[in-house]
Amino acid sequence: MTESDYAPVPLAWIGPIRLSGEITDEVTAPLATYESPLWASVRRGARISMLCENGITATVLGEMMTRSILLVADGAATAHAAAQRIRHSYPRLRAVVAASSRFAELTGMTQQIAGNLLFLRFEFGTGDASGHNMTTLAAEHLTDYLLMAEPTLRYGSISGNYCTDKKATAVNAILGRGKNVVAEIRVPAAVVDERLHTSTERLVELNVRKNLIGTLLAGGIRSANAHYANMLLAFYVATGQDAANIVEGSQGITHLEDRAGDLYFSCTLPNIIVGTIGNGKHHEFVAENLARLGCREPRPVGANSRRLAVIAAAVVLCGELSLLAALTNNGELMRAHTRMERATSEIGA
Repeated sequence: MTESDYAPVPLAWIGPIRLSGEITDEVTAPLATYESPLWASVRRGARISMLCENGITATVLGEMMTRSILLVADGAATAHAAAQRIRHSYPRLRAVVAASSRFAELTGMTQQIAGNLLFLRFEFGTGDASGHNMTTLAAEHLTDYLLMAEPTLRYGSISGNYCTDKKATAVNAILGRGKNVVAEIRVPAAVVDERLHTSTERLVELNVRKNLIGTLLAGGIRSANAHYANMLLAFYVATGQDAANIVEGSQGITHLEDRAGDLYFSCTLPNIIVGTIGNGKHHEFVAENLARLGCREPRPVGANSRRLAVIAAAVVLCGELSLLAALTNNGELMRAHTRMERATSEIGA
């Protein structure tokens, strides 16, 4: 490919962001976006993190990449009986997966039966890779083995949509897909007042009314947040991720509490799908960005991708906090966009 084959996206480094918990560090993070006001918004959240004792505390609750296969039986009873036998052969399934890759590891399995259709959702550990291709290959090996071991079953599809890849679903939000990360911060009341120009009480109230009730009225799928997708997309593009994964990545819950006037602010993201090796990571600018983030260090397998997921969650929290604070003040959001993005005369053109 030549230089003309690439689509340049404006990129800015935001930070420092103070982190604790899973990692303790101060980092700057790259965001590639055409929505330039996003940089200023996340930058404000980053400054808040530096004014809080522990900054943003991140906890990785779990990690797995999933692939579901579809197998076909003559009827539900046959599918159910086969599923029970498959569950009892779990050690053998793990061995099949281990033979398919140096890094793939089968860590769990769930099932659904609809009529004569058997859906098996496999959960995999994939090391530092996001694992799309790795899990598809492992699922292919599992399918071949199951069709040989279970003659009552027939091939349906290597992907049965119960994974679920690049779609907003309840199963991903409940069980997770990728890295399941919670980012939290406690912002002193004085910082809320002086730097966010609002109050803890107003933020807590807005979160309930907008993120919870508003999303409920809209029919959101186990999700309650203002704009996770904005930060994730910019971060994914800058670090060579599959940007379509923001579909499930945008699912998550923003939760606030008033703690004696201080603001407790958290973002729960069950579907952060990132990797530090694999497809897309060979591009020079991606490799440089990952190295600058400290995600190309000689660490145990999986540690670099967990670090990247933690930074992604922290970036999301910075942008979410800043936007919600702006929304508590009538007119602030539009004034910021007008000032940073376009001249007033262009609005509505």
